[in-house]
Amino acid sequence: MSNRVKVAQAAPQAHQAMRALQNYVDSTGVEKSLLELAKLRASYINGCAYCVDMHAKDARELGETEQRIYMVPVWREAPFYTERERAALAWTETITNISKGVTDDAYADARRQFDDKELAELTMAIITINSWNRLAIAFQSEVGSYKPVAHV
Repeated sequence: MSNRVKVAQAAPQAHQAMRALQNYVDSTGVEKSLLELAKLRASYINGCAYCVDMHAKDARELGETEQRIYMVPVWREAPFYTERERAALAWTETITNISKGVTDDAYADARRQFDDKELAELTMAIITINSWNRLAIAFQSEVGSYKPVAHV
């Protein structure tokens, strides 16, 4: 179906609130490349083609390799990720699949790699991408239309 609602036009204050949350996430101290891997993982889980396209492009702009981008869905079997990245990817899966619960083990694994502030910031990033995924899927954002902004 085409011509779906454009949230930014239909509910500009809601879109601005989401942008404000994204701006906060973008300003945190968590590594940008790690955040892109988490965004990719959540987007794959949620089946958001628009966001997979976006975050693969953004990850490449940050210098991420094609191989690591391609392996995000099967990161457990791939040897290319650090322990910190593995903890972030596992935490992303836990928060994205929240209905399965958050075990003490999942939390402990994340805590070994992230201090209080970093874990809170990573969790906010995961919550934010899950929200963007839902918007992009519901309103069928045009897959492939995203153009990355050069990262500084």
